[in-house]
Amino acid sequence: MRVKTTAIALGIVAALALTACSGGATDDGGDATAGAPLTIAKPDGAIATESNNPFVGDASAMKLGYVNAILEPLGIVNLVDPSADVKPWLAQEITWNEDYTAVTLVARDGVTWNDGEDFTADDIAFTFEYLQKYPELDNAALDITDVALDGSTVTLTFGASMYVKQDKVLHKLIVPKHVWESVDDPTTFVNPEPVGTGPYTLTQFSSQSVELTARDDYWGGDLAAPTLFYVSYNDNTALTTALANGDADWAQAFIPNVQSAYLDKDPDNVYWAAAGLGIDALFVNTQTKPFDDVAFRQALNLVVDREKHTAIAREGGVPNLSSVTGLPTPAGDAFIADAYQGEELTVDVDAARGILTEAGYTWDGDALVDPSGQPVTFELSVPQGWSDYVTGISLIADAAKELGVEATLDTPDSDTWWAAKGTGDFQAILHWTDTGATPYDLYSDIMDGRWLMPLGETADYNFGRFDSPEATAALDAYASATDDAARTAALDAVEQIFVEQVPAIPVGTRPFIAEYNTRSYVGWPGEDDPYVSPDPTQPTAALILTSLRPAE
Repeated sequence: MRVKTTAIALGIVAALALTACSGGATDDGGDATAGAPLTIAKPDGAIATESNNPFVGDASAMKLGYVNAILEPLGIVNLVDPSADVKPWLAQEITWNEDYTAVTLVARDGVTWNDGEDFTADDIAFTFEYLQKYPELDNAALDITDVALDGSTVTLTFGASMYVKQDKVLHKLIVPKHVWESVDDPTTFVNPEPVGTGPYTLTQFSSQSVELTARDDYWGGDLAAPTLFYVSYNDNTALTTALANGDADWAQAFIPNVQSAYLDKDPDNVYWAAAGLGIDALFVNTQTKPFDDVAFRQALNLVVDREKHTAIAREGGVPNLSSVTGLPTPAGDAFIADAYQGEELTVDVDAARGILTEAGYTWDGDALVDPSGQPVTFELSVPQGWSDYVTGISLIADAAKELGVEATLDTPDSDTWWAAKGTGDFQAILHWTDTGATPYDLYSDIMDGRWLMPLGETADYNFGRFDSPEATAALDAYASATDDAARTAALDAVEQIFVEQVPAIPVGTRPFIAEYNTRSYVGWPGEDDPYVSPDPTQPTAALILTSLRPAE
């Protein structure tokens, strides 16, 4: 059973644990040894409400990432190297049919849930049947048409090819049937006593820190780190300090001046920005002024300075985004359409003003006036404490001034911002896209009609409510294509819509960034061994947690 504690008591426990691993030293002044707790951190501020529901994106377990130490996926796709073989996990055998419309899964033997119940194929079948029964939980839109159970084997059938969504299928966290089958409303269930097959169990929770304890009956064997602490610091600055001085061990966060602020503090500190196909983009509300006008979106796209964003907002810690397609290089080079090879994102104020003039915009002195005679203004919003994003929108606001536009900045708390993002209660926000083995996720997140929701209703992606049946059809064609020629044609159409209609403004690359130290544990993924994304908030985190071993 999980131990309940007060926030004050937990704060004391967490503080003692963090002190124990601070600076990587033992009480006698020697190096850290095996058995040290591992602290995993984010800069999201206090987590006010506990929820361990893996189907709800803003649940505390999802936002902090500790769900990935409790629940596990079917298999692990290496998104750092999509060409690598899939590693079976809860499914010991994974077999796709020729057109990726069905996958056969054999449940792993010898796995138990943390409450002592046996894990079986019934749990796999139940999880995907649950997504069928409650399609609002299926945020990957898997279009599951059939779930067939035969002994220890489950066959999932889909309404379309899952070629571009293999990772979304295999990274689905499997839940216990014996717990969830009695849940009346899975969208509101907080799952207070989470039952999982994963290597750790939840033992304590407070608004600042969550404690997980290693299982002694884990199917994957003994675990190096006996305790995990998931801590939420107020902002990137506080998190950077914690990482630099050893109070935090592992994070996925932006660090300004990473060399001097983190790497130079300790030779055991590691920073890895693993390449991927995700980006940071300015999601703009295409349903309201001024971003309902494609001419204005095109113009703003021409004045955003990506090199300045990389150098200032991202402190040179990530590659520059250069292709007009929004695809990051070199990971995306093979996917760039012939029509856009060599076409780069450059600042061209004159061209931007020319587009606006042709669309009927004028200037009153230096101020831009739209065709209806109203001055053009908009608000940029990101959470307070996300220093790279705050700097990023400041740079975009400066760029907008080149067009005569007054852009204001709003930095609410992360919970307020998250809610407004989903309901479309914003004009422009800086936000990331998902990544995958293909560019599908990047473009789908921005302009796919399957995410389209009316303003006021929560959207999982396409926050800007870009409404293009042509884009949706092209994305569907790309996802369902059964040969390379058809995939190329469909992706070319997707890229053309993205470039010409600017449903969102590509701003910067978003590699899989992680910081960790090797004082107490080694076995981390890195440039020399890129076996998986280093991000602790991904469903693949269990592979890292089970790969760690004590430092010698």
